[in-house]
Amino acid sequence: VQLVESGGGSVQAGGSLKLSCAASGGIFTSCTMGWYRQAPGKERELVSSISTDGTTSDADSVKGRFTIAQDNAKNTLYLQMNSLKADDTAVYYCAACMQWVGGRRDFAHWGQGTQVTVSS
Repeated sequence: VQLVESGGGSVQAGGSLKLSCAASGGIFTSCTMGWYRQAPGKERELVSSISTDGTTSDADSVKGRFTIAQDNAKNTLYLQMNSLKADDTAVYYCAACMQWVGGRRDFAHWGQGTQVTVSS
């Protein structure tokens, strides 16, 4: 499985960005997908996830501002980010196939990450 993110960049606070993740292997119908982010000096954070039945889940920090979606025909996962804040600055990673390892949630496949920088 290959995951390739795109769409990161620099934006002013209050602006919007849309991240895309192109996936190989037609995994959307069999795997829960997600977006993570990691800021310098902080732990990796699950931002949003979407299950195979379309159920989505968002971190409290992004609820009402970020929207996760997927296009099965295009094998692409999206993260629409609105009302961006400086605290949203991080490297964003696409992740595929949620699993539980030692009681902790993890994903089996990861993209290389894309930088999002929000200036205040």
